[in-house]
Amino acid sequence: MKYRWFIFGGLVLLGAVGYFAWKNGTQSKNREGKRIYKIHCANCHMDDGSGLSALIPPLAQADYLVKNRDKLPCNLRHGLQDTIVVNGKIYAEQMPGVEKLSYIDITNVLNYINTNFGNQNPPYHPEAVRDLLLPCEHHN
Repeated sequence: MKYRWFIFGGLVLLGAVGYFAWKNGTQSKNREGKRIYKIHCANCHMDDGSGLSALIPPLAQADYLVKNRDKLPCNLRHGLQDTIVVNGKIYAEQMPGVEKLSYIDITNVLNYINTNFGNQNPPYHPEAVRDLLLPCEHHN
């Protein structure tokens, strides 16, 4: 009987350690995404993701994030020159890309944007971001 409790206790401990490692890893990635956002995105999209009037689109509760999910990694890396529609409003200001961001950095900042500013979008996985970047790498 003692051994059963010992094994059960060990499994509970391993589960708790795994949970806290996952949670700390997620928090660390979120902090990194926030740091990257502050450096490269907040000047235009604002600290709260509200954008800049009619010039820069909001990221806060932005339908564009959901409707263009597969394009976002390339948008971050290479920028945008096209007119886009966000929450029913047209935006034509060009967005510079950040070529030096790794696919891990892009994953972290996209996950930060997609889980903040009132957004509750599914997370990106690094491998998916890497794959989504492939087509735009060949066109630039």
